Amino acid sequence: MRATSVPGLPMSAVDARVAAAAAGDRRALEALVTELLPRIRNLVRYLVRGDADADDLAQEAMVAIVRGLPSHRGEGTFTAWADRVAVRATFAGLRKARRARAQLDDGADLTSVPHPDGPPDAYAQRRAAVRLLDGVPDDQRHVLVLHHVLGLSVPEIADELAIPFETARSRLRLGMTRLRALHDAPPAGGRP
Repeated sequence: MRATSVPGLPMSAVDARVAAAAAGDRRALEALVTELLPRIRNLVRYLVRGDADADDLAQEAMVAIVRGLPSHRGEGTFTAWADRVAVRATFAGLRKARRARAQLDDGADLTSVPHPDGPPDAYAQRRAAVRLLDGVPDDQRHVLVLHHVLGLSVPEIADELAIPFETARSRLRLGMTRLRALHDAPPAGGRP
């Protein structure tokens, strides 16, 4: 039996919990949300700048996941499905916020949620990654996260973002170049 990326639960236990939650079992839903929230929060934080926006968008993503449970077909892993729903909800939230700012005539603490079972330095590494991602333009940042965090291929990214293949590939290349430059740059105010 194949394990999912939900720590400590075999695939059948996750499927049973998802089915029970979709059928209205409140305990199963609470357990599922509790296990999934840190993962979704981190994914959303990788996609957006600022913790306040990340928290709001992660909440919207979790609502979309809960509402979509009855439509989950069980093809692939549940976490992969939830990641895709979270990405779509995040992008929808970003578009909505952009429209709201435009209507208003509008021409960062770095935190990620540590996983309780993760190694102690994983939290610091995620914070460092988020710090670097904050220096990358949003269009490149989204492609980087979809490729390196979710493992999507360039054609899948192009499809997900509704952009041409070459644009996705170019953004991935430019984003990696920008990340390397940020990583290799001396710290601000520090010695080289």
